[in-house]
Amino acid sequence: MMDFRELSRLNRRDMLRGTAMLGAGAAFMQPVPLWAQSGTMTDIRKAAEAGKDASIKRIRDWIALPSIAAENRSMPEGAAYMAELARDAGFTNVEIVPTDGHPGVFGTIDVGAPRTLGIYFMYDVKQFDPAEWSSPPLEGKMVERPGFGQAIMGRGAVNQKGPEATFLAALHAIRAAGRKLPVNIVLVCEGEEEIGSPHFRQIATKPNILAALKKCEGIFIPFASQGKTGNVTVNLGSKGIIELELIASGAKWGRGPKGDVHSSLKAMVDSPAWRLVQALQTLVTPDGNKPAIEGWFENVRPLTDREKALIREAAKAGDEAQQKAALGVTHWIDNLSYDDALIRLAQEPTVNIEGLVAGYTGPGGKTVLPGKAVAKLDLRLVPNQTRAEAEKKLRAHLDKHGFTDVEVNVSGGYDPTEVAEDSRLVRSELATYKKLGIATSLNPRMAGSWPGSTFTAPPVSIPAAHFGIGHGSGAHAPDEYFLIDSTNPKVAGLVDATMGFAEFLYVLASIK
Repeated sequence: MMDFRELSRLNRRDMLRGTAMLGAGAAFMQPVPLWAQSGTMTDIRKAAEAGKDASIKRIRDWIALPSIAAENRSMPEGAAYMAELARDAGFTNVEIVPTDGHPGVFGTIDVGAPRTLGIYFMYDVKQFDPAEWSSPPLEGKMVERPGFGQAIMGRGAVNQKGPEATFLAALHAIRAAGRKLPVNIVLVCEGEEEIGSPHFRQIATKPNILAALKKCEGIFIPFASQGKTGNVTVNLGSKGIIELELIASGAKWGRGPKGDVHSSLKAMVDSPAWRLVQALQTLVTPDGNKPAIEGWFENVRPLTDREKALIREAAKAGDEAQQKAALGVTHWIDNLSYDDALIRLAQEPTVNIEGLVAGYTGPGGKTVLPGKAVAKLDLRLVPNQTRAEAEKKLRAHLDKHGFTDVEVNVSGGYDPTEVAEDSRLVRSELATYKKLGIATSLNPRMAGSWPGSTFTAPPVSIPAAHFGIGHGSGAHAPDEYFLIDSTNPKVAGLVDATMGFAEFLYVLASIK
């Protein structure tokens, strides 16, 4: 919901870079292994360069197939194409996994290695309006992005097809170089991430998939982590999310009209739209900045003093003015200082209105009293909140305040994710970034969401994180892009990002 359901023209990861933490990684470095001293990486790079055109075509062809779960658009085709990509990259036992919703995809590569790595993919993308784009969103055209270079533009380019296809490019390059993968790989993919992964647990806990996942050192989602400085933030967790609709209607309420009526009748007819507004007002404090749902904070784990100190230290190196400009804001919430705003970003659960719909919203006026009003909400959760707890408390709150008629339709969501910084997965990430000469920093919790808790919680119970270099932006927004040919020496283009994934596989295989 990689995240992943964020700001309209800002990649969620761009915002989170402002929360970059204290530099880390050196303490976890091991002696350079034999594979790094040989010609292995040289051979793989040659293969990656030779396969670059095929890699670009892979991304472009994937962009041309928009599987949009929210619209039930091309979902069987998306799963079938994902399975084809997996087989082409060397995965065996590939299967399309049915769920109560849209299907997932599973596959493995078993080379008999001592260690196994999990990889999480999503094949679905967000909705789009072609009229808002400067380039057709399904054509994958090459465009110039100032300060970065040539990029491929299209829906799903960075969230997540570009990074995912780049990981597949690394598998192709290793095989083309005649090298053996240093780790076994388990691929788990879903087609409902952009609607809150409502059925993903069914995939991850299918007996054969669960058995494969439990053998993994950890699992990661590929992403393009670099901004203009080239620095990377390693996130040690992410917020959970619930996506839902609140619906007030005359039919359910027993008051007001069952359908739209003339607005002159408001003098003697109740309004479901105002009913919804009144219900919404009870969910937050008067300024809208803090949840007011009963018991909402009773299980919230505050950031530790160390985590807060790391955020304050990182704020010194952050670019507050640039971040405000990118977001189109002039003040942080409650007029907080930059470091306090960053602490709040990581620490606080939220109740957000994504959209409000009632009656007529077209050109001009239309004097109606709507019979129904709908609010789309997302609720961001922090440790130790859970989705189940939050849903129960929301319903109880509405009932307590007399809104038993207001419907709560949950479409998806999951718990927060946390990963230990001393896990082999995170240590391998830090060691890889250092080997690549990329400055890293630790972030205790990213404000965006992804279904990593499916892996970190029982019965899977393995570390889950993000990894990748390269650049892209515009997730969920018009003009989404993924960098192919970098003109910024600090930022990886397609081939270098491919090599980043290859390096990670070898580091994970060798780190103690």
